[in-house]
Formats: sequence, structure tokens, C-alpha cells
Amino acid sequence: MTGKAETAEQLDRVLRDAVETREVPGVVALAARDTGHLYEGAFGVRDLGSGGAMTLDTVFRIASMTKAITSVAAMQLVEQGKIGLDDPAPEIDPALNRPQVLDGFDAAGQPKLRPAKRPITLRHLLTHTAGFTYDWSNPNTARCVEATGMLPMSSGKRAALCQPLAFDPGERWEYGINIDWAGRIVETVSGQPLGAYLREHVCGPLGMVDTGFVPTPEQRARLAPVHQRQADGTLTPTNFDFPVDPEFHGGGGALYSTGRDYLAFLQMLLHDGTLNGARVLRPETVALINRNQVGDLQAGRLPSLVPERAHLFELFPGMQVRWGLAYMLNLAPGPHGRSINSPSWAGIFNSYYWLDPARRVAGVILAQFLPFADPAMLRLYGQFERSVYALLEAR
Repeated sequence: MTGKAETAEQLDRVLRDAVETREVPGVVALAARDTGHLYEGAFGVRDLGSGGAMTLDTVFRIASMTKAITSVAAMQLVEQGKIGLDDPAPEIDPALNRPQVLDGFDAAGQPKLRPAKRPITLRHLLTHTAGFTYDWSNPNTARCVEATGMLPMSSGKRAALCQPLAFDPGERWEYGINIDWAGRIVETVSGQPLGAYLREHVCGPLGMVDTGFVPTPEQRARLAPVHQRQADGTLTPTNFDFPVDPEFHGGGGALYSTGRDYLAFLQMLLHDGTLNGARVLRPETVALINRNQVGDLQAGRLPSLVPERAHLFELFPGMQVRWGLAYMLNLAPGPHGRSINSPSWAGIFNSYYWLDPARRVAGVILAQFLPFADPAMLRLYGQFERSVYALLEAR
């Protein structure tokens, strides 16, 4: 049996080779078991234009990895009895409280709308069954945005959230802006801005000092820029960033963080809601989050209408996958080692995570480039996961 040191060195080589061949600009990868850290490595550069070594404290835009953190915040409020999972959403905006369903387009190309058959609940939002979608992945939503001049999410304006539903709440699974609405609910119910709530009740207790919506100048000095994969396969730095002074902080995708911070969040979930003496959730709440909440609805497939932004994402093609109250669940063992019912998800700038409650292990791998679901990055993610399970077996 290969020893731990040799297995870790092999993983180092895999990650180093990926950056030396420019499959990825730079990468940070970490894993832990419930008894402590298992692996951490940083390779390549933050910026292919100006350099700067990738380090374990590099700051990333974690995009949709934000969703699990916001979902945990919402579930804290459920624990406290301040909101019910199946209660109608609190009064925030007509788009949420009196939703309209997109029911086709008229002869002039304008959207036809009808009232939704039932209210939207927090459970609908946390499971992506409310009917909200993304305009870059749903063609009807994209057509509606174009026809009406609706603001894009990149504007940072609250009006960007006010899209019609693609279907009635509870009838389908489709990924979208649902957790941004859940973040608005956290603000409404708690009486705190989302960033302040997360800092006080989730990130602060877990020691996630580099996680927030507004990075400090020192954190910006450690921030990796977003790169873009070109047609010839090369990677080029871009000037992309989130809006400055947005009207709301997107609970669905606007956090900055580090690999070490996010691994602490995953370890909290592995430890049934507590880490280093700080309790964030009750064990029964973590168990509920990790349970299938969508019945027989297939989840996890994310198409793309914008090839430069994202490829089709389907981590387990042909496999039944479901959704809990924060992330995806695989209903069969994964091809690279993870157990059945292991939570996982990703961020659009090619960052990925999973946690395996059965084997008591979690991993996160972060890069910063588009398009999402880059084939080279997905291969590297698979190699990383296999190596983590090999480390579990090594002596």
C-alpha cells in the first residue's frame, strides 16, 4: 500500500502539472477528515499576466459556493422558529410574494404572465424548486429579459431579482436566483444586512476571517483575477469583478473567501454543526439539510446558453441526483470515491467542493477562470477527489 507521504507527493505532481501545462492558471486544493486536515496545496500563479504565486490564503470569488453558506444562515432562523420551511415567504417584494409564471409570449414577442398556483416557501427557494432561473441557462427567461429590458444580476440592483417564474413552485427543479431571495429573507427575518448576519452567526464563529461580501484592501491584494479560456485554449486575465456598492449582496453567489475558510465551513457540517467549540447548527438540522428534499425530481443539470460563460454542467451524467436544503446529493456512489448521498456543488469560476458524511471527509478545489465546467478543470477535480480517498487508505 502506498504511504501517505508518497500519495500526497503524487497529488502535488498532478496539481503542479495542471498549472505548468496551463490547463488551469493556478489552483488551491484542500481536504480534511473529521479528525483534522488531510491535504493542502497551492500551485501556479494568481494572475497569468502579472504573476504572484498562488498561496493557501489566496482570495477567490466563490460564486455559487456562497449558496450553501446562505442556506445554513436561513436554517439557523428555521431552528429558532423565526420562519417555517413551508410558510409563505415573508413580505419582501411582489415578485416573491405574488409571483407570476411566464406562460409563453404573445404575437408581439411580449411575455404572457399568469398568477402562480401556490405561494413560494423557503423550502422551494433552498431546493431550487420555486421557479426562479438564470437568464444564461433558461431560454424562456433569457427571451423575457430581452423583451422587457429587465436588469441583469450583474447590475447589483434589487430589480434584477424581479423575474417571473419559469414554472409553478414545487413542480420542477431548476437552478436559479432562488438563494439570492433566501438571502433577502435572512435579512428581513433577522433585521441585519446579510453580510453582517453571516459575519456574526456563521463565518465569525467558524473563524472564516477572509469570507465576506466586501474584501478589505489587504484581502484584495491576495485576490486572484478571473481568467477567460480563449478559443485556442489559452487563458487570459480579465477585469471582471462584482458590482461596487450593490443594492443587495447576493446570497446566491457574491462572497469572497479562501480555501481554508471554506474547508472550515465544510468541517462544521462534517461535525454535525459544530467546529472548535462553536455550534452553528444543531445535528438534527444538518441531517435535514443533507436529506433529499425534492422527492423524485431530478436535479443537478445546468445547461448554458452562453458558451464563453459556462459549458453544460452535469457532474454525474446518467445518475440520479437530488437536492437537499443547501446542495446536490448523489444517489449512487461517485466515480472517484465519494459515498452515496454525499453533498456537493460548485462556483461558476471553476471552484468545487464535496463532503462525504459516511467516510467523514471533505474537499475543496478552487481556480478562477471561465467558462464554468471547463473539461480540464473537471478532470483535475476528479483526480483530486481520487487522491483524497487514496490518502484515506494510505498508511
